[in-house]
Amino acid sequence: MEIQPANLLDLGALRKLERACFEKDAWPLLDLVAVLSFPDVVRLKAVEDGAMIGFAAGETRLSQGANWIATIAVDPRFQRRGVGRALLHACEAGFRSQTVKLTVRISNQGAIALYEKEGYHTVDLWRKYYRDGEDGLVMEKAL
Repeated sequence: MEIQPANLLDLGALRKLERACFEKDAWPLLDLVAVLSFPDVVRLKAVEDGAMIGFAAGETRLSQGANWIATIAVDPRFQRRGVGRALLHACEAGFRSQTVKLTVRISNQGAIALYEKEGYHTVDLWRKYYRDGEDGLVMEKAL
């Protein structure tokens, strides 16, 4: 597995990955185009045997004094193999400020456990954050 920069040529693979990982929350096509093309977005893909098996994106929000990880997705067939952790570390390494935040479904105990092991802690609860009304935990880490 290798972590590489992602770009617009990855649109089809990213769209497929989003659907496989986030059936309820898959980003619309225009959001995928944006994350793959907007300047100053850290966008990385995990590749194995020439195929995208994971993706992470984030950006520095200077007005908030923090970086935000917008998404980390790992193909369900490759989960629990360190792909998400590798994407998380690579994304963090691409940021400019010292604080990183992310939001995760309150029911996603696997992801929450990973983030806690990596030094994140809960700083807020956003009620009904997701489309289906589930709450989101806001987690934060000082780099």
